[in-house]
Amino acid sequence: MKKEKLNEIENTFRKRVKKDSKVKNAYLLLHSDKLNFHLNIAEGKTADLDADPQQPNYMASVGKLFTSTIISILYERGKLDFNDKISSYLDDDLLSGLHIYKGKDYTDSITIKHLLKQRSGLYDDFWPLLDKIIEDSNFNMSPRKAVIWAKNNLKSYSPPGRKTKYTDTNYHILGLIIENITKKPFHEVLKDEIFLPLAMKKSSMLHYSEPLKAYSFPTARFSINGKVLNDSKAFAGLDFSGGGVVATTEDLLKFMQALNAGELIKKETLKQMISDSNKLFFGVDYGYGIWKFKTIPILMPEKYYCWGCVGATGAFMFYHPQLDTYLIGNFNDVSYQRKGLKFMINVIKKLLKAA
Repeated sequence: MKKEKLNEIENTFRKRVKKDSKVKNAYLLLHSDKLNFHLNIAEGKTADLDADPQQPNYMASVGKLFTSTIISILYERGKLDFNDKISSYLDDDLLSGLHIYKGKDYTDSITIKHLLKQRSGLYDDFWPLLDKIIEDSNFNMSPRKAVIWAKNNLKSYSPPGRKTKYTDTNYHILGLIIENITKKPFHEVLKDEIFLPLAMKKSSMLHYSEPLKAYSFPTARFSINGKVLNDSKAFAGLDFSGGGVVATTEDLLKFMQALNAGELIKKETLKQMISDSNKLFFGVDYGYGIWKFKTIPILMPEKYYCWGCVGATGAFMFYHPQLDTYLIGNFNDVSYQRKGLKFMINVIKKLLKAA
């Protein structure tokens, strides 16, 4: 890879952050063994501290891929099957009236796979409860409370398996299922199954756990609708297995490389996670926590194909097979929910031209 092209990408990134007043601090890591380059940069400030590439980042829904990977680990150990009904793993109090659609109770029809693929038909508890957290700093929340509140206040949108709709409720329930099977809190499972085996020493779960090795820098500040939420324990309780992972970009690279190499789950299982997907919106399929760019003639040629995951704060973590390149970044503001992904695609375009 020509150094000039990497310099161009770095300059574009830094200019983008400096021009946008909403973005206080942003981070970008690009790595390719095939093209022999490694770029890890940061721009902006966290309070009075200059942004540093070694700062941990809250990665929002990028954490869903960690949740689905743990589910797949349990699947390979015979602890569950993707087609199991969720009623086999949850208590009656949580299940009662969980999925009522047009007067019919579909709760017993929901499978683990429905949750993984965002096909359960359940409501999304995240954004309505986030509004309450922003309005009231003393608002108390937990994953279980979030699901119970949602079933009492929101409406299901379809029978299970009928439609695809992205909701955090599905992944909150997956976290509760993981806790039921392992008999351990989700953050401990995350540490035992992923952080420890991969020596991800600078990774944790927001307000639930500490890293294996103390952070050298404060967590990058992240904002949703103008509200900095780093210190909100209620927000962490709401996010949970829907996206509570905090990590340095170098640690996230370790995770993606290990996942891709078959070190966490078998390559056959990963292939199923990637291929067993549904249309999320035009050009993007979704399944098992993975976003997959569909190849569309002219609009999205095959050379742009990549897979990974996206977070609402402009976070992304992808692997591009043709370039054998990992792209990890975060703009730390909800205004980059889509713009962060577009920025990543532009980076891919530049890398393809230089390869």
